Amino acid sequence: MRQMATAESPDASAARDPGPIDRAHLSRHTLGDRDLEREVLLLFARQAELLMGRIDARDAAADLADTVHTISGSAKGIGAWKVSAAAEAAETALRAGEAADLSPLRAAIEEVRFFIDGLV
Repeated sequence: MRQMATAESPDASAARDPGPIDRAHLSRHTLGDRDLEREVLLLFARQAELLMGRIDARDAAADLADTVHTISGSAKGIGAWKVSAAAEAAETALRAGEAADLSPLRAAIEEVRFFIDGLV
């Protein structure tokens, strides 16, 4: 059974092309509090930087898969659908024992970080 896209889903957001961050999604989760939005976005940027550093330092596919899984979950929380999709693709490859191309994930995170820098 195919799941219908909802206002909370990346499928619905992708149809609107929300850019690096789905601001409507983020606003719903922060109850429209702009200061909280900025704080959450800055926390995401710091976490993404830390986790990408861990990715650069690890060899084991299981460790990498767990790290990109964490990035995906955090990205979904702020409506960074491109980051989430890139992380999910990398995780799928890693868990299948394949080499993961992390360049789309790096590019998506950079796009989000640039966007966040423009807000603060």
